[in-house]
Amino acid sequence: MFRCAHAKIFKVALVTDSGKYLQKRRLIKVLNKLREVMFMRRKDKNRSVEGEEVIRVPLPKDNQVFGIVEQALGSGWMDVRCSDGKIRRCRIPGRFRRRMWIKIGDVVVVEPWEVQSDERGDIVYRYTRTQVDWLLRKKKITQEFLSGGLTL
Repeated sequence: MFRCAHAKIFKVALVTDSGKYLQKRRLIKVLNKLREVMFMRRKDKNRSVEGEEVIRVPLPKDNQVFGIVEQALGSGWMDVRCSDGKIRRCRIPGRFRRRMWIKIGDVVVVEPWEVQSDERGDIVYRYTRTQVDWLLRKKKITQEFLSGGLTL
């Protein structure tokens, strides 16, 4: 008889050398179930409480600006209308290329290059819809900037 700390909870099958395949399979199922119960994590552990959520929104640093993607050019290059009034041809760096999927109209953070700073830049971050709503509420960006009219 196989004994364990949780033998009272689960019925454990007797494994003999007589070659009874079904009894061994039942034992394997019971042991797998025991392993699931012992190492099971709570499903609702990461759920937030109802009410206001805390949203971490990274803001542009010193040399970074807000931007809106105007056109996708291919090979990781995009035309972005920046908050300083310039249209830059920006690329998605290799470290973000598979992680960050960017569409036309997305709000992004652009870091202009040191050389050709008025023409080129890197896309550093893409905001989600809830983060854009937060930026609008906190007046970090304006509705006119989103619609394509004014710069910040």
